[in-house]
Amino acid sequence: MPIFQPELETLPRPELERLQGERLRERFGVEPEALPEQPFRVKSELREAYPFGLLRVPLEECVRIHASSGTRGKATIVAYTRGDLAAWADCCARALAAAGAGRGTVVHVAYGYGLFTGGLGVHYGAERLGCTVVPASGGNTPRQAQLLEDLGAEILCCTPSYALAIADHVSDPARLRVRAGVFGAEPWTEGLREAVERALGLTALDIYGLSEVMGPGVSAECIAGRDGAHVNEDHFLVEVVHPESGEPLPDGEVGELVFTTLTKEALPLLRYRTGDLASLTREPCVCGRTLARMSRIVGRTDDMLIIRGVNVFPSEIERALLAVPELAPHYQLVVERPGHLDELTVQVEGTVDAALVREQLKSALGLTARVEVVAAGSVPRSEGKALRVVDRRGA
Repeated sequence: MPIFQPELETLPRPELERLQGERLRERFGVEPEALPEQPFRVKSELREAYPFGLLRVPLEECVRIHASSGTRGKATIVAYTRGDLAAWADCCARALAAAGAGRGTVVHVAYGYGLFTGGLGVHYGAERLGCTVVPASGGNTPRQAQLLEDLGAEILCCTPSYALAIADHVSDPARLRVRAGVFGAEPWTEGLREAVERALGLTALDIYGLSEVMGPGVSAECIAGRDGAHVNEDHFLVEVVHPESGEPLPDGEVGELVFTTLTKEALPLLRYRTGDLASLTREPCVCGRTLARMSRIVGRTDDMLIIRGVNVFPSEIERALLAVPELAPHYQLVVERPGHLDELTVQVEGTVDAALVREQLKSALGLTARVEVVAAGSVPRSEGKALRVVDRRGA
């Protein structure tokens, strides 16, 4: 499988680490061995500096502005110089090449366009690679399915939950030419990957990013290995730290991802805490890339639910639900507090008795929850990030 920038993506580890050190010193004046001593940056600082308080170049040198989705509070504003956009396009081109795309490949982009970084990031990466781009954006889901068939897209880019929504409108997956999906912008499990692959007959790959650091393309899975997302380490220095103490953790241990931007001009960040939980490995990949790989995001430091004394992440509930073959991959978690304790209701679509689902959650997670098995199509579909948790505790 061709690699977009092999001179960087396959650098021997000593040379890659030397490049990182040079860029770290140039951008922040920090030696690599002194990095763990540096303070963290956190999202609240970006919110407090809204809109442009953390820019490190004059606004007139910025050619584009994006914003975070605001899923967990006030949106944060990010700006990009021409150099930033070129680096971003390269990173997204690498992700698409890792999925098997190349010159002339038809790429259907169903991420939202606009202030959200998803659509335009992948779009410019596809053009950088020489692909033919269908800028479908989100919405009008039946038309998405029709365009996939009519225009012969080979790569589909959207959130995994929206891929399932599109699949609801595909009458015969065999009529599609799509062979790989580049899915991100929300946490998802191996069970959901398998559901998407069955529904659309493609190979589903993970892409990771966040607007504060760049956008999609910070890391991405390769179709050859499908064993962790390759972090573009020439642009981002990645660490994993203990979520509470902030102490660095060794490879293989799950902790909070921390990124330092090595090439960003408009909004460089030193040791930015993402809130995302994952692990790292620097073992060689079968694809030939030498970049570190991060595991699938297993949760966030701020989305853990505590239900009657049981700590659980929504991704763990998803994994347990998708282990029940009779359940569709559409669900919603409703958290309420009718008295002194939080109570969870799990709404799922399928053809199974609710008692069986309750027992699955109990045996897999030790979790006691109400289960409502609802009719197909009852759980809301999303055109972007799926709303998995409905918190009614403040209602």
